[in-house]
Amino acid sequence: MACAQAASGGGGNEKPPQDPTRESEGAVATRSRSKLERPPKYKVLLYNDDYTPMEFVVELLEQVFHKSPAAATQIMLAIHRGGIGVAGVYVLEVAETKVAAVHSAAEDRGYPLRAGTEKE
Repeated sequence: MACAQAASGGGGNEKPPQDPTRESEGAVATRSRSKLERPPKYKVLLYNDDYTPMEFVVELLEQVFHKSPAAATQIMLAIHRGGIGVAGVYVLEVAETKVAAVHSAAEDRGYPLRAGTEKE
């Protein structure tokens, strides 16, 4: 058996060839990562007015903000009773896009519905 191991070169105790770019064997290369901050969130606010129908606001909350019919109705009632309501919370770019979609849909239908953003 000893002849077979010597012939195959497989003694099992041989070290792999050293990489000349490594500083020392057993050292662990570490790289520090900077901690990423989460982007700030913004509330999309809808403001009550005396002209925009409640049904349109519910429809808008369902289509633009992907709310369920029950959630959309609750938000609409909060807007109606309190004068203002939160339609959703998003990163700034998404929030601004949602506000633009609200204004566009309201203008297309001839309603004065207004929306805005506020930092959470």
